[in-house]
Amino acid sequence: MHSNNRFLVLGAGGLLGKTVVEALLANKAEVIATDINTDTLLAHFGLDNDQLSIEHLDVNNEVEVVSFFQNLEPIDGVVNCSYPRNKDYGKKLFDVSLASFNDNISLHLGAAFLIMQQSAALFLRQNAPLSIVNVSSIYGVVAPKFEIYDDTNMTMPVEYAAIKSAIVHLNKYFASYIHDSRFRVNSISPGGLFDAQPDAFLDKYKQLTMGAGMLNATDMTGSILFLLSEQSKYITGQNLIIDDGFSL
Repeated sequence: MHSNNRFLVLGAGGLLGKTVVEALLANKAEVIATDINTDTLLAHFGLDNDQLSIEHLDVNNEVEVVSFFQNLEPIDGVVNCSYPRNKDYGKKLFDVSLASFNDNISLHLGAAFLIMQQSAALFLRQNAPLSIVNVSSIYGVVAPKFEIYDDTNMTMPVEYAAIKSAIVHLNKYFASYIHDSRFRVNSISPGGLFDAQPDAFLDKYKQLTMGAGMLNATDMTGSILFLLSEQSKYITGQNLIIDDGFSL
């Protein structure tokens, strides 16, 4: 599907990011994989793949991001899997300070804005089709189902809901502002991704799906590849929910 295409994947060292890179490489694409921790990427992918370039990028460093995009050769798409957050991220509602809330909004949503802004500027310079795929969440679309967190130390962070819902709307903002069919901004909204969560949580989550329960990162890649491809060339400003019915 993506032979002779060139894509940028940000946050490529994470659970979803590595899987997206693997899927693009398997589809014969050239990939620029960036992360703040390149050691993780080098350990996973090595240095022997001619299709893959690994580069350091701190998505919260405006100077670094702007310089990176200004020096980027033409690409066909951007997948933002980055997930910056501070050490207090994930506390329960009444334990979240205003300073921590604001910091996490700035880190995650601010980085998403910066990446979309610089991707839009790149599109205008290269004057060629560009598809951006962001990662939102079912909890950017529906209210949390807090009962599934009973009997665990987990919660659904309030910062996460605010950030992921805002990303859905930023898709529309940027698509509308640039106003060009060749420039597309969409997102996927995964349901829960399996990452060794407690059994009590996994069992309750599964009961609210059509039977699959928590999904794997590989379950997301088909939709991402589709949104990056010419097969979706008139889909823009949209959010694709992939959750086996959890949000119904």
